Formats: sequence, C-alpha cells, structure tokens
Amino acid sequence: MTTSFFKPRALRSGATLAVLSPASTPKPELVERGIAHLQRLGYNTVLSPHALDNGPLYYAGKLEDRLQDLHAAFANPEIDGIVCTRGGWGSAELLPYLDATLIRSNPKLFIGYSDHTSLHCWLHNEANLATFYGPMVAADFSRDDGVDLPSWHHSLTDSGAWSLGEAEGLRVLRAGRAEGVVAGGCLSIFVEAIGTPYAPRIERESILFLEDIGTKPYQWDRMLLHLRYAGVLEKATGIVFGDMGQCVSQEEQDYLERAILHSLREFDGPIAVGLRCGHVSTYNVTLPLGVSARLDLTDARNPRMHLLEAAVSG
Repeated sequence: MTTSFFKPRALRSGATLAVLSPASTPKPELVERGIAHLQRLGYNTVLSPHALDNGPLYYAGKLEDRLQDLHAAFANPEIDGIVCTRGGWGSAELLPYLDATLIRSNPKLFIGYSDHTSLHCWLHNEANLATFYGPMVAADFSRDDGVDLPSWHHSLTDSGAWSLGEAEGLRVLRAGRAEGVVAGGCLSIFVEAIGTPYAPRIERESILFLEDIGTKPYQWDRMLLHLRYAGVLEKATGIVFGDMGQCVSQEEQDYLERAILHSLREFDGPIAVGLRCGHVSTYNVTLPLGVSARLDLTDARNPRMHLLEAAVSG
C-alpha cells in the first residue's frame, strides 16, 4: 500500500535546514542551542531573517514577515528542509496568503508540531505534500533529551518501512488491527479548523494521530465528539493518541483514558495511547504524516504502528 502524497527528498549529511518561526517568538538562547545540536548532527542551518522577531503581541514578527520567511525557505534551492523553532500561535494567520504554486513547485521537508498542525493540513490539502510532525529547534533540539533520533533518522533519510512500539510509549486502549494513511496533529488546532476552508480533509482510510497540551478529560471528550459530528472520523480506521503527560497528572491518566473511550464508544477501530510525539517531556518522536501505516494492537505486550513505506524519496 502506497499513498499518492508527494514525498520530499531525503535529508543527507550536509543538508541545509531553514530555521524559522511561523507562529510565536522563541527564546534566542534556545534557538542557538538547538541550532548547535542540528549542526552536531551534520546539518547546515540557515536562520530566517525574522525567526527571532519579538512582536507584535506573541507573534514572531508581522504576518507579512513570517510569510516571507516561509516562502523564501521553499523557494531557495539551497534549502533542503524547514524546521520550525516553536509553536505557540500564529501559523493559521498565514493560510490565506500561502503561494500554492510556489510551494508545489519547490516541495521540501517541513517539520514542526503543535500550532503548525494548520500548516500540515494546508500542505496536505493544497500541495499534496507528505510532512513530518516532529521536534522543533527551540522546543526540543535545545535539550539533550529532547529528540528521539532513531525516528528522526528513519523518517527523514529514506530508510523504507519501520515501526514504532512500546519503546516510543505506545499502549493499547482497544485491541484490533487497521491500515490507513497517517493523518492528524494537535487536537485543538485540528478541531478549530473545521468549518473553515482550511479544515483537515480525511478522504481516504486513515490512521488518525491526535495529541495536545493542557487539555482536560472533558475537553478531550468534547473535541472528539466534535470530530464525530463533523464526519472527520468516518474514514478513520484506527486512532493513536499521544503522550498525555502534558495534559494530566499520572493520577488522572486512567480518568482521561476512560473519557476517551466513552467519547469513542461508537468508533469500531483499534485505539492506542501514549505515543511520545508532539507535546512531550522527553525524546520527541518524529511521525511522518501522509504515509501508509498498519496499526497492530492485537497483542497488548507488543503494540506496533508499522510505517509501511518511506516518507521521503531517494
């Protein structure tokens, strides 16, 4: 099973990554530390002109400046991939002004999570481009334990099929097996796009990945109900939830999982939880979006999410 999403070129040693801030202002010292980490891994980096802008408000520069940085990174033939500094809020402001022709003509790796879910959805909808829900420069690469390097390399270096499992936090909430294209992102951003021209389009059988931060059990229940009512789950064959440690305490974990199962009681597919991807406290996993996967939750002792194809081209 292969998908019809366009796969960007794989990252090689010496590849050049653009570092930019489509949303909120990062701390310069964390960006500096994250860039040093990327350089130790063998990458060249280019810090976009407005990546460290502070304001207006919480934005990393004016809308037109953030837009210019993103367009310039796609247009520059010397840039092999784009890594965001952090999330926050602001990416959705760019959506009406993105140049689809420019981006389709210059497809490349795009890596980020959280608020950048809106950009992932746009790149899937308008550019048919596979993207990567993965660690960011200030948020993750700035920390010694911020990045899960095996999944980063598997995702970005054309390793072919590979899998995620218990070592990456995966646990079974409901047993079963399913196949589909990996889609999803930050639940609150995903849900807020519904009813707009930039809503996620789940038009083929999909394994849906959902995660968030600071979201209480009743809020998960509410937003999952919204997805059901909006028809977003109609093509979902299985669901994988992220590590809930940034949403609730360990003592509340069971309560949150019961709220999820209650909300999804009419969903028939397998359900996993705990994948350490997105808002996590340690070793952030890189997850390709737009590639085919098999979710095998038939054995609670060995839950697996198999990525059935490379996410990048040679």
